[in-house]
Amino acid sequence: MLKRFIVKKNERAALLRNGDFERILNPGRHYVFDPFGELSLTVWNTDEPMLDTDVVDYLRQNEPAEAERHFFCMELTEDEAGLRYENDVLVEILAPASRRFFWRGLTVQRLEKVDLRAGATLPADMVKRLLQPSLRGRPVLGLNGIFIAPVPAGHVGLLRIDGVQQPLLPPGVSAYWRFNRDLQWELVDTRWQALEVSGQEILTRDKVGLRINLAATWRFADVIAAFAKLAKPADHLYRELQFGLRAAVGTRNLDELLENKQLIDAVVGEHIAGKLAGFGLDIGSIGVKDIVLPGEMKAILAQVVEAGKAAEANVIRRREETAATRSLLNTAKVMEGNPVALRLKELETLERVAERIDRISVFGGLDQVLNGLVTLAK
Repeated sequence: MLKRFIVKKNERAALLRNGDFERILNPGRHYVFDPFGELSLTVWNTDEPMLDTDVVDYLRQNEPAEAERHFFCMELTEDEAGLRYENDVLVEILAPASRRFFWRGLTVQRLEKVDLRAGATLPADMVKRLLQPSLRGRPVLGLNGIFIAPVPAGHVGLLRIDGVQQPLLPPGVSAYWRFNRDLQWELVDTRWQALEVSGQEILTRDKVGLRINLAATWRFADVIAAFAKLAKPADHLYRELQFGLRAAVGTRNLDELLENKQLIDAVVGEHIAGKLAGFGLDIGSIGVKDIVLPGEMKAILAQVVEAGKAAEANVIRRREETAATRSLLNTAKVMEGNPVALRLKELETLERVAERIDRISVFGGLDQVLNGLVTLAK
């Protein structure tokens, strides 16, 4: 006739008669008169949230004192987020309109409500606690409701909330509520950056196809202005460099381009300066890395260069021969009326000859040598 029910210390139970709730049973042994077998028990673990909200709602409506004695109730409006603490340690972030019920027991529950209408920014001390959830002994639940924006050195953060541009985020870490708002985030590098326009096939004015590689350095001068006017500033700059390069090459002959490569740099620089004025971009330098000619054009140019150099060498050779002949004529005129000069020239010639032989035998004196009676023995 008596039915015994046992409730453990970390449990609470609901006594049901024919499936209908009667009362909450605390830990211990309970003996209940049940001659017709109408009683049953539903058991919950007090270490876990109370998921059977119908029982809690029934008690709050009909027995509020009993509900207050057993449960800690957490309810949020549509404009509130919640920070749930267990023994003063943050364990969960609750979304707006959440309803959570916990058994009162050894764990002390605490709810901190946050008015989402007051602003989207989280306090700095809370951000520090949320930065490394994996290093905490117990991870914080519901972190997907918070957006953490780390900004490294040399960068700024571009944040839009519900389509409205916010002030630029400096280097550091910031966090924002995702609830009830739309966040759009972009990290922007404010340092000097390199941009290369490679492999551009362009025809010159005289219909010669060139492959040109161009390089430029740039940075953001005004990030907000750049992104307000351009969806993708780097892509826009790349296209304008292409257009400027085609304008510089397509209107000039091959000889003009090869003689003065800096001409391309100047024309492209002027084009970019005019097209990007007021777009918040700074251009540091623009330069052609290389110009690649077609194979047949390389052979033709090599022949032209070879012929030009050969002609230059021939002119130089003729000029030297003319100068040598003129020098000989002047020497002959000097020696014609001056026997001493002629004698000195003969001695100079003899000296040069003597440098090329090992031994000289002279018979009849120096006069005989100069008159052709010289015996040279090697």
